[in-house]
Amino acid sequence: MNSFFKSSVCADKLNDVDHQTSIDGTSHYSLSNGILPSLGARSNRGNILKRFIVAPFDPRYRIWEMFLVLLVFYTSWVSPFEFGFLDKPIKTLAILDNIVNGFFAIDIILTFFVAYLDPQTYLLVDERKLIAWRYIRTWFIFDFVSTVPTEVVDKIIPGSIRAYGFFNMLRLWRLRRVSKMFSRLEKDRNINYFWIRCTKLVCVTLFSVHCAACFYFFLAAHYPDPKKTWIALSFHNFKTENLWLLYVTSIYWSITTLTTVGYGDLHPVNIREMVFDIFFMLFNLGLTAYLIGNMTNLVVHGTSRTRNFRDKIQAASNFSQRNRLPVRLQDQMISHLCLKYRADSEGLQQQEVLESLPKAIKSSVSHYLFYSLLDKVYLFRGVSNDLLFQLVSEMKAEYFPPKEDVILQNEAPTDLYVLVHGTMEFIMQKLGVEQVVKEVKAGDVCGEIGVLCYRPQLFTVRTKRLCQLLRLNRTALLNLVQANVGDGAIIMNNLLEHLKEQEDPIMQEVLRDVEKMLAQGQMDLPLSLCFAAARDDEPLLQHLLKRGCHPDERDMNGRTALHIAAANGNESIATILFAYGAETNIKDSDGNIPFWDAISGKHESMIKLLKDRGGNLALGDVYRYACHALEQDDLQLLKDIARYGGDLTLAGNDGCTPLHAAVTNGDIRAVKFLLDLGAEIDKADEDGWTPRSLADFQGKEDIKELFDFKKKAGLDSAAKFPNKGTGPSGRIIKYPSTGTINVPPGAVQMTQVDKNPRRQVDTFQNSLFGFVSAATRGESADISGFSNILGNQTSRVILRCPEKSGTTKLVMLPKTLQELLEIGSKKFGCHCTKVVTADGAEIDEIDLIRDGDQLSLLCA
Repeated sequence: MNSFFKSSVCADKLNDVDHQTSIDGTSHYSLSNGILPSLGARSNRGNILKRFIVAPFDPRYRIWEMFLVLLVFYTSWVSPFEFGFLDKPIKTLAILDNIVNGFFAIDIILTFFVAYLDPQTYLLVDERKLIAWRYIRTWFIFDFVSTVPTEVVDKIIPGSIRAYGFFNMLRLWRLRRVSKMFSRLEKDRNINYFWIRCTKLVCVTLFSVHCAACFYFFLAAHYPDPKKTWIALSFHNFKTENLWLLYVTSIYWSITTLTTVGYGDLHPVNIREMVFDIFFMLFNLGLTAYLIGNMTNLVVHGTSRTRNFRDKIQAASNFSQRNRLPVRLQDQMISHLCLKYRADSEGLQQQEVLESLPKAIKSSVSHYLFYSLLDKVYLFRGVSNDLLFQLVSEMKAEYFPPKEDVILQNEAPTDLYVLVHGTMEFIMQKLGVEQVVKEVKAGDVCGEIGVLCYRPQLFTVRTKRLCQLLRLNRTALLNLVQANVGDGAIIMNNLLEHLKEQEDPIMQEVLRDVEKMLAQGQMDLPLSLCFAAARDDEPLLQHLLKRGCHPDERDMNGRTALHIAAANGNESIATILFAYGAETNIKDSDGNIPFWDAISGKHESMIKLLKDRGGNLALGDVYRYACHALEQDDLQLLKDIARYGGDLTLAGNDGCTPLHAAVTNGDIRAVKFLLDLGAEIDKADEDGWTPRSLADFQGKEDIKELFDFKKKAGLDSAAKFPNKGTGPSGRIIKYPSTGTINVPPGAVQMTQVDKNPRRQVDTFQNSLFGFVSAATRGESADISGFSNILGNQTSRVILRCPEKSGTTKLVMLPKTLQELLEIGSKKFGCHCTKVVTADGAEIDEIDLIRDGDQLSLLCA
C-alpha cells in the first residue's frame, strides 16, 4: 500500500496526459482536461510527491477510478428503480447498496490523500492540509451524504417522511464520474472516437428512459385514486401485478413519449401525469436535438473527406474541359488529386505531420528516415556530416503518381529531387518527339545541373510508377553551402566528375559550359582557391584572387592552394599564387609545407621554383618526413630530404631520431646512410632507448656489426645498454602519424574520405567567416601539441621455463595473463600455471609486466 502512495507524476504535456500501460507493457498517453503550465513554471514530469500522497495521473489510481465508474452504472439504475417501484428495501438490493457505499466511503478517505492541480499555476499540490481543505469545501458533503446507508437514514428521519426512495436519488451525484470518464476517453488516441461518442449517446438515452419510467410509476403508485392513472388503462389492479411487468410497461410508455411516436394505448390521465409529461416533452426536445446533432456530426465527419474529394475531382474535370487541356494533362491532374486523397485516407500525411512538429524533432525524424539515403547520393559524397544533417532537415518529402511530370524541360531551376523509392525517366524532346534518355532509380538525384549551374532544366523528369521524392529548394541549398564553403567545392567537384563519366554528348557539352562558367566566375556556389588549384584552373584561380580571396586560404585540412599546386607539380598555379603574395613555407594541419609536397612528389621543376622563392625544408617537420620515407622504404626520398636541407640527425618530440626508426625498420641501407650523415648511435629517446640498444634487443645482427665497425673506426661513443629486466620500458617503433603526406607515384594511399566518408569538422573552420578570418590572419596550420607518435606498440618479453633449461622465447606481450600462459604452454610443450619474475616474485596482473622484462613460467 505504501508503494501505491509513493507514485511519481507523468504530466508534462500541454494538456493533462494520462499515462496508461497496455498489456504488452508499452506506455500510451491520452489527453484529458486542458492543463497548460504557467509561464516560467516548472514541469510536473518526474515530481516526487510527499509520503502517502497519491498522484492523480498514476495508472493504479486510474484503475481505481474506472472500478468506481462501474459501480456508478449500478447506482444509476438501482437508485431511480428503488425510488419509483419500492416502498421498502429488498434484502438483496440492500446488501449490494451497502457494499457499493463501502467502496465509495473508501474513496472519500483516499481523496484526502490525492494531490490536485492548482488552477493558477497548474502545478501539483501535495500539502495534506490544502488537499483536505479543498475537498471539504467542494464535494465532500455531497459524497458523504450519498454514501450514508439507508438503514441509518430511516432511524434519523421521522417515519412520516418517505426517506427510502428520495434519499437514494441523492446517490445520482456520482454520475459526475461517468461524465469525466467519457470526456477522457473521447481524447484518448488509442480508442475510436466514433464508438466512444455513440456509446455515450446510448447511455444518456437509456438513463433518461429509465428515470422517466420510474417517475411515471411513482406518480401512478402514489396518486389518491389508482383508477385515474395511466397504468390503470392496462392494469385495473396494478399493485398486485408482477414488479418486472410493471417496470417493462413503464419503460414502454417512457420510450414512446421520448421518441414522440404519439399517445395511443397509454396517455396521461390525471393532472400530475400531465404536468410531468409537459416537462418530459420539453426535455425530450433538447435531448432529441442533442442526439441528432451528434449523430449528424459523426456521419459528416466520416463522409466530408470523400465529399471534398469528389468536389475537387469535379472542379478539376470542369477546368480541364473548359480550357481544352490535353488528355495527358487531365490524367496527371486527376492522378495527383487521387494520390493526395489516398495519402490522407491511409494516414500518409508525412510532410503535414513533420511541419506541425518543432524544428529539433522534425530534424531528428528526417535524419532517421533519410540520412542513410542522402549519404549515398553522389553529389554529397565527401561533404561534412554537418552539411549533410542540415540538408536532410531542409528537404521535403513528396509523393508523385505514375506518369506525372516532376520537372519540365527548359523550366527555371528551383528545386532538385532525390528519389527515395520508385522509378523515373529522363525525357528529351527532339523535333517534337519525346526520347527517353535515362532511367532514374532509388538514390539518384535529378535537377542538380540546373540548380547548381543555374541554367534551364535539361530534361523532363517523369515518374514511371508511384514515387516518393525528397525536394530541396535551390535557395536553401545555396544558403547552407554559403555557411559551409569547403563543402561547396566538394559538391561542385562531384558534379564535374559525374559529368566527365557520362558518355552522352549532351552531358559533355554541359561539362564544357560549366567549366567555362567556372573560369568566368559565374557560379553561385562559393568556390575556394584550393578547388581551382586541384582542377588546375588558372582562369578561375585568377578570378578568385582578383575578387579578394587570400592566397593562403585554407581548406578543412589546413592545406592551401600552394600545397595542392606543389603536390601536383603545377608551376603556373604556384607562380600565380606567388604573384599575389602566397607564403612559401606555410604548414598544413599535418605539419607539411609545400616544399615537402614537391619533394615527395618528385617534381624537380616545382622544387626549383619553391627553392628560388625561399623554400626551406628545415622549416618543416624533418623527422616526420624522414619517418615517412623509411615507411615507404624509399632511400632516394631520404637522400632528397638531406639534399634539400633537412637535418636527419635531429630528434622528434619524443627524443627519437630517424636512426631509431631505421633500426626498428631493419633498413641497413638507411642506417648506413644516416651514420654517414653523423647520426649518433648512443643518443637515447625519452624512454631511454638508443639505436644500439634497439638493435641488440631486436636481434639485428647486421646493424650491430655496422655499429661495431663504426665504433672501431672511432665514429661512435661508449655503448650504454640498459640492464636486463630493469631496463627502460616504452615504445619500440617510433613512427609518427603521416596524415596526408603525398606518396610517390604508384604508391597506394587511402585518403581520409575513403576511410571516413563523413567528416565531423569544426563548423567555424568550415564556414565562410572561418575561411576568411584564417586566411586574413595568415595562421599557420601547425597545431600545438601535435603528437609525432603513431601509438604504443605491443611490448615484447623474454620467456624462460626452468624445466626447459637453456631455452628462451621472445614473444609479443598479450592483453591478459591467461593468454601469456597459453603462449608459454605452446612454446615449451607443458602446462604453464604461474608467471614469475627473474627474482622469483609471482605476477598476478598483466599490467605489472614491462617491455623487455624476462619472465619465468612454472609448469604444473
